[in-house]
Amino acid sequence: MSTHTHDHGKCIEDALGLARELCESRDTRFTPLRRKVLELVWGGHKPVTAYELLDLLSNDGNKRVAPPTVYRALDFLIEEGFVHRLESLNAFIGCPDPAHKHQGHFLICRKCRTVTEISDPKLTTKIAKSANANGYTCENSMLEVMGLCENCQS
Repeated sequence: MSTHTHDHGKCIEDALGLARELCESRDTRFTPLRRKVLELVWGGHKPVTAYELLDLLSNDGNKRVAPPTVYRALDFLIEEGFVHRLESLNAFIGCPDPAHKHQGHFLICRKCRTVTEISDPKLTTKIAKSANANGYTCENSMLEVMGLCENCQS
């Protein structure tokens, strides 16, 4: 079983700092709302839905934010590579490597909802080759594997 410790505050701080730097270099706006949404997405290393984000924003002393506003912030964060959308959960998770465009492949614990992003270029290539062999052009591959994490197996 894994025994490594994790400084979650530093993790969030690093994600926000990198997002700010990337937005500056890309000449895009990292507005206070986009920053707050990204901070909340990173808040627990677990997927969060748009409506959970709405509740968290409201509970954080902010005036009520309309759903389209949160979806626009999420669209921006996805476009910039800061967040991934998990289709099977209709939820969002922070990307640990937003500086590099990549296909997201995820291991999702069905019990505790912990998500681990795996980056394997060979897997992405294999998926694209399989798609081509079956007459498809692969535009985007996202693989979501459900199972039990190490902690939930015991």
